[in-house]
Amino acid sequence: MTLSVWLSLLPASVLISFTPGAGAINTMTNSLNEGFRRSIWGIVGQQVALVIHIAIVAAGVGLVVANSPMLFDAIRYAGAAYLVYLGARMFLARPADGADDAAAPAGPAGEPALSMVRRGVWVNLLNPKAVVFFLAFTPQFIRPGAPLLPQYAAFTATIVVVDILVMWLFFAAAAKGFRRFTRSPRGAVVLNRVFGTLFVLVAVLLVLAE
Repeated sequence: MTLSVWLSLLPASVLISFTPGAGAINTMTNSLNEGFRRSIWGIVGQQVALVIHIAIVAAGVGLVVANSPMLFDAIRYAGAAYLVYLGARMFLARPADGADDAAAPAGPAGEPALSMVRRGVWVNLLNPKAVVFFLAFTPQFIRPGAPLLPQYAAFTATIVVVDILVMWLFFAAAAKGFRRFTRSPRGAVVLNRVFGTLFVLVAVLLVLAE
């Protein structure tokens, strides 16, 4: 990948990462419930899903998904159902014991890192529109006449590093400002319901958007 191509990829990657979606909501939720530092585990899971999406496109499978309405809809509805499940669980969650403590999270504390990684993977992976997006986006930065592996490696590394920085240093950090609301049980419930509703709204958009 030439420097000029990479310099056009970098700002495009930043804009993509700043686009609000299920990944951003998941990151903010993790930051609220588990703390800023531990929210990195969910972000790691989301990056695993991004790598899988890019690999799917590189392997040509993305074209199959894009051209198969039945397969596309199956993945889309599964993703929407998963987001609704996460939203409902968040909406109905009750503050953990000691929620009046300034350091207490809004929901169940101490979620295992592996669980956060796994949820991050599914949140991003069950979105067929991401495959279609990368199917259209990736070829703009890949030159068929040059060795493909180094180009895909540079492309993937740029996308992943930028997304980690944006998710952790912007969305997770922004959620820290809401932590003061988790000092009271009422504030914790309100935040749970707000973020639970956001998950459901993203699910609805995923189903309705053409």
